[in-house]
Amino acid sequence: MEVIFIKIYISFDFEGLGGITQWDDVSKESKEYKQNYVVIQLKSLLDELKDHEITLSDSHDRGNNIPWNLTNEYPNVKLISGGIRKYYMMSGIDETFDRMIFFGYHAGVGEKYSTMDHTYSSSSIHSIQINGIEMNETLINAAYGGVYGVPLAMVVGDDKLKGQLNKHFKALYYVETKRSLGRYAAEFKPMSILLEEIKKITKEMISNSKETFEIFKFTSPIEMIIELSDTVKADMVESMPLVERIDGRKIRLTSNDYKVIFEGLLAITYICSIKV
Repeated sequence: MEVIFIKIYISFDFEGLGGITQWDDVSKESKEYKQNYVVIQLKSLLDELKDHEITLSDSHDRGNNIPWNLTNEYPNVKLISGGIRKYYMMSGIDETFDRMIFFGYHAGVGEKYSTMDHTYSSSSIHSIQINGIEMNETLINAAYGGVYGVPLAMVVGDDKLKGQLNKHFKALYYVETKRSLGRYAAEFKPMSILLEEIKKITKEMISNSKETFEIFKFTSPIEMIIELSDTVKADMVESMPLVERIDGRKIRLTSNDYKVIFEGLLAITYICSIKV
């Protein structure tokens, strides 16, 4: 069978991986930091994509979790690292990509019994709605890829995220890394089984054409409502252009251009990270 070379965008996050339950697990400053779990699980994905052009966006925290020397083994991979950077979790995507994979993603803020649930900021954001839909990072980022006509083909994450996505995607390949039991608890399958599942699902996903998968987009006008964790965060961001203060903790941003919405969310996240 002839191999068809395609261009794939992978956005990496950490909290949705197998073996992860605590902030110490995903913090580079902690002695419990589990970078080896990143490499082991990521390699099971990349092993099945060696015939394709890959851009891998390290999108957790400061974007410095994936070691560059991984590209010695996978010379087909370009690695985007570091932050702060424009379009952070989706830096580098454009209309030349055939599909997206979100690896290590997690459920959105407020999901019951969801391990390390949050949406873009665990400390500043209480909830995000876009056009009335409760958001998680998968939907937010998939819609940014949708601006360029790139579909989301595969997600690797926990069971609670899978539940959140079922109503929005019909042709999405999903690898369930763990069964979340609470904010800091989960049940893990044996590592060998998870790694084989990642390989199997990746192989199935890559055998399908781009047209198999759905492009996730919002219809205009696009309204984003963010409820922040406290009133001082709303005080900080309400002076941003296009931002309207709704009440003590809620702000609204409306635009016909999803890029404006996406950049607005990133700006709000960065502003709210300042301690006052």
